[in-house]
Amino acid sequence: MTFTENNSQIAQTHSAAPLFEPFRYGPLELSSRIVMAPMARGFSPNGVPGPDVADYYRRRAEQQVGLIITENVSIPHPSANQDPANSPDFGSEAARAGWKHVVDEVHRVGGKIIPQLMHAGIARAAIPQPDGAAPSISPSGLDVNGEQQGEPMTVEQIREVVAAYAEAAAEAQRLGFDGIELHGAHGYLIDQFLWEGTNRRTDEYGGSIASRTRFAVEVIEACRRAVGPDFPIIFRFSQWKFPVYTARLARNPEELAEVLKPLAAAGVDIFHASTRRFWEPAFEGSSLGLAGWAKQITGQPVISVGSVGLQGDVSEFMAGQGSETAGLHDLTERLNAGEFDLIAIGRALLADPAWAAKVRDGRLDELKPFHPEAASKLY
Repeated sequence: MTFTENNSQIAQTHSAAPLFEPFRYGPLELSSRIVMAPMARGFSPNGVPGPDVADYYRRRAEQQVGLIITENVSIPHPSANQDPANSPDFGSEAARAGWKHVVDEVHRVGGKIIPQLMHAGIARAAIPQPDGAAPSISPSGLDVNGEQQGEPMTVEQIREVVAAYAEAAAEAQRLGFDGIELHGAHGYLIDQFLWEGTNRRTDEYGGSIASRTRFAVEVIEACRRAVGPDFPIIFRFSQWKFPVYTARLARNPEELAEVLKPLAAAGVDIFHASTRRFWEPAFEGSSLGLAGWAKQITGQPVISVGSVGLQGDVSEFMAGQGSETAGLHDLTERLNAGEFDLIAIGRALLADPAWAAKVRDGRLDELKPFHPEAASKLY
């Protein structure tokens, strides 16, 4: 290695240093600021994650990823799982044993791991279900395109789902996870209540922003009661809804505050602001991204996410496209400035389990581009 090449590598390593500072919030202690973003994989037959799933998560944890957020884990409700043949849950003894092995493997290499708890809501209607499956449910029976796909949930159904979230949170704690994430983004059930496009209710769960937020608040409060005061709860939210990328949960910071402040008061420890491109301003008149606004509004730690280390965004991936690697200067600048506290990496970690370790060591020329085939394998 020449003197110039060595200096360049040192500079690259130094510029990435903020990503590898420890993070602590309450009982949650992470070795780095890098989070593995939750990504549906579909390698858990009948809800059961096998040894291959444990190996998949362990490989990321042992390569400098501070926190693993698993793929979505369905709560124990008949219509929660969008793909019951392949997506995981806690519903059987075999599934719980599988997840215990996953947790143990990640902990064995010094990592931390939390499950993303989810109910698909009306999004489940987009995937063919087995004969005799329970009907899909949602606040108003509307999908993200405004099409009627079912009947509005009754208040009794709402209470059942809230209780199921709490049951899943308690199970996660029993299995040894380091916290939970509640999936309140991308047009799934909690988000269907939050967003006016899918919530047209006229009772206490619809209408104003405060009323549309009530379901999420009740879920958070129930989970907090189930796990106690010291078990971390992360809440993921987004503006966009798959596949309506122009959707907006909040049109301005004031509306965003009406959503997030009650959630923080209900018991959220960390917010996870899901965007397609982490650097894009969330609202006119400010360079702050969605994560930056969440931190400013709530005062809570925040995870940012969106096309980190890649040139193309998630919409291009959904269209079957790959993506070349991209620089990290803007990321570290924003992290240094305190705009957010943690950064979630998705497709880049799918393509390259050693992504974080390579960045730490300045081996940026070894980073792998993302190809869609990476989404169909566990490695």
